[in-house]
Amino acid sequence: MKIARQLAARFGAVIFIFCVGANSSQASEFALGADLSFLKQAEARGVVFKDGTNALPGLHIFKNHGYNWIRLRLFVEPVSNNLPNDLKYTLAMAQDAKKLRYKFLLDFHYANSWADPGKQPTPGAWTNLSHKARTKKVFEYTRDTIAAFRDAGVLPDMVQIGNEVTAGMLWPDGKLPAHWDNFSDYLRAGIRGVAAGRGTNPPPRIMIHTDTGGNVAKTKWFFDNLKRRGIAYDVIGLSYYPRWHGTLMDLRENLALAAETYGKEVMIVETGYNWRAGNDFKGHAAPFPESPAGQRDFLDEVTRIALQTPGERCKGIFWWEPATGNRGARGFFDENGNSLPVLNVFDKYTLPLPRKAGQ
Repeated sequence: MKIARQLAARFGAVIFIFCVGANSSQASEFALGADLSFLKQAEARGVVFKDGTNALPGLHIFKNHGYNWIRLRLFVEPVSNNLPNDLKYTLAMAQDAKKLRYKFLLDFHYANSWADPGKQPTPGAWTNLSHKARTKKVFEYTRDTIAAFRDAGVLPDMVQIGNEVTAGMLWPDGKLPAHWDNFSDYLRAGIRGVAAGRGTNPPPRIMIHTDTGGNVAKTKWFFDNLKRRGIAYDVIGLSYYPRWHGTLMDLRENLALAAETYGKEVMIVETGYNWRAGNDFKGHAAPFPESPAGQRDFLDEVTRIALQTPGERCKGIFWWEPATGNRGARGFFDENGNSLPVLNVFDKYTLPLPRKAGQ
C-alpha cells in the first residue's frame, strides 16, 4: 500500500503540474494514451459506446477517465475500405481530439496497409523508384502531410517515423539487418520532413518505435545502431504484448536499459490484453486471466512498472485500439458497448479533475 500511495502521489503531481499550466515542458507530462484510429469509423457505422449507463462519444468517455493523448496512424493510400486511415479521415479525427485538448501522436506507417515487424510494404507508387528518389519521396510526403496538419490547426505534438520498425521499413530496400544505411536514409528523410512541414511552430517530438518491449538484447542492438549512425530523435517507443514480448519482469528490465543507456524518454506506445478468451495464449500460460478483471489488473501492473522506470524517464502508456466495436477482444467495451473495468485504471491518478480558476 505504501508503494501504491507513493506512485499515486508522483503520478498525480505530474498531471496536476501540467493541467494548471505551470512552467514545465511538454516532456514533463505523463501520457495516458490510446490509439483510437478506428474510433471515428466505428461510430460512423453506428457503434455506441457507454460509460456505465451513459452513451457518450468515445473521445469524451476516455477524456472523462483521465486520458490526455491520442495516437492516430496514417497510411499513404489505404488499400481497403476497412482501413479508413487516410489523410482526410485522420485530420478530422485529430481536430475532434484537439477540441477536447488531447495531445496528439501521429503514427506514420509509410505503407498503404499495415506496417509491422513481419511486413513493411512499400507503397505501390513508390516501388519502382530508385533509393535516392524514394528517400526524396519520404521527405516530401512527410513534409506535405505535416504541413496539412499544421494548416488545419492540429500539428502533432509527437511524430513516429515508421511503425514497429525493428526490421526496417520500405522493404526490400530498407529491410534490416541487410540495409541499415538505406533504412537510416529513410529515417533521416522523415525527420527532416517533420521539421520542414511544421513551419514556424514548435517542433513535434520525434519517436522511433520498435516491437521490443521485453527484449533487452534486441532493443540494445537496434538503438545502438541508431546511435552509431547519428539518428536524431527524442523518444523511444516500445510495443509490449506479453504473449510476444516477454514477461513483466522483462519489460521492467528493458525500460531500465532504454532509460539509462540512451538518455531518451521512453513510452510504452502499444500495449493490450484480452478481456475474454482469445488466441493470444493458446498452449501458453497467461500472466493474468483473460477476463474483465484480468485485463484491468494487467494495465494496472504495467502502469506501476512504467512509473518505476529509473530517472522517471518512462513518460507514457498507450493502449492499442480500445474502441473498435466488435474487432477483437482487447477493447475497453463489451459486445453491447458497455465499458469494462480497465477503463477506470487511471481514475485513481487523475480524479478528482483539477479545479478551474475561481473554484
